[in-house]
Amino acid sequence: PPRSRAKVLMSAGAALAHALLNKPAFERERHYQTMRRLTKHVGEAGIGALDVALWDLAGKCCGLSIAQMLGGHRWQLPAYASTIHGDEQQDGLSHPEAYADFAESCLELGYLGFKMHGWKEGDPKRESVMIRAVAERVGGKMEVMYDASCHLKTLTDAIRVGRVCDDYGLLWYEDPYADGGLSFSGHKLLKEKVQTPIMIGEHVRTLETHTDLMISGATDFGRVDPDYDGGITGCYKAAIAAEAMGIDVEVHSCGPAMRQLMAVLSRSNYYEVNLVHPAAPNPWQLPIYSNEYSDELDCINSDGMVEVPQSPGLGVEYDWDLIEKTKIERVIIK
Repeated sequence: PPRSRAKVLMSAGAALAHALLNKPAFERERHYQTMRRLTKHVGEAGIGALDVALWDLAGKCCGLSIAQMLGGHRWQLPAYASTIHGDEQQDGLSHPEAYADFAESCLELGYLGFKMHGWKEGDPKRESVMIRAVAERVGGKMEVMYDASCHLKTLTDAIRVGRVCDDYGLLWYEDPYADGGLSFSGHKLLKEKVQTPIMIGEHVRTLETHTDLMISGATDFGRVDPDYDGGITGCYKAAIAAEAMGIDVEVHSCGPAMRQLMAVLSRSNYYEVNLVHPAAPNPWQLPIYSNEYSDELDCINSDGMVEVPQSPGLGVEYDWDLIEKTKIERVIIK
């Protein structure tokens, strides 16, 4: 995650780790419930990193990947390119046609979908022109999605942009306006005004709130992220709840834990390769792996798929020499 969020998550994880000392490592459900109780005032921050680490440890001890331990069956995942936010760089994403050019390049690489994150100003006119440019260039050839990242300032702006999404048959319209993606009533109202499926949930925390969100009808998709939603354990619980309601669950962001989780889910459509840019490396791709794992733009195969690692645990090996050389802090739990 970005540095500000990473500091919060790591501090919370370090605090929670004290509760796991000298406890049986394989009792993940017990530890998940303990950590939930300890973080009930702070939105369950920090659980994800520890839960994923426990799953990684269990898989390495058992000689199975996390997906294999959970009965996974999808070893290649269809992928979509998810852009970084717009910029003012000459070779970047500075205007609508630059987005359309990048979408076309991603189509040529083999991607099955393209999701726009627009400019952070939340100008509905500029966002609408971008959506039109991309959809007119690649619509009908690949899925097109739009993520406003909660930058549209009002419900009225969200409706205006949503109707442009309707005109071009977008697969989904994500986190439309500046409530932080949290208002059930606001998004139910938006759903009455636009036809494009709405996706919120990226900023919702706790299993119960995710479930209530899906029951409320404020979102057409579930949205989970192992970093923020209680790790593999929390996300899997939310996905099972969604399946019982007939709702698809899309896994947010990219990484080994996301691939292992999605391999298990029968009702999940696309793997998100974020945050990509036409002239810069993916800031989400950390250079910490000693094997060939990658979430760079070229990580897909010719069919637009990413591979799910099948080595034990998360399926990746770490470059500990590099990590040691570049560390900025060491935390010892005792």
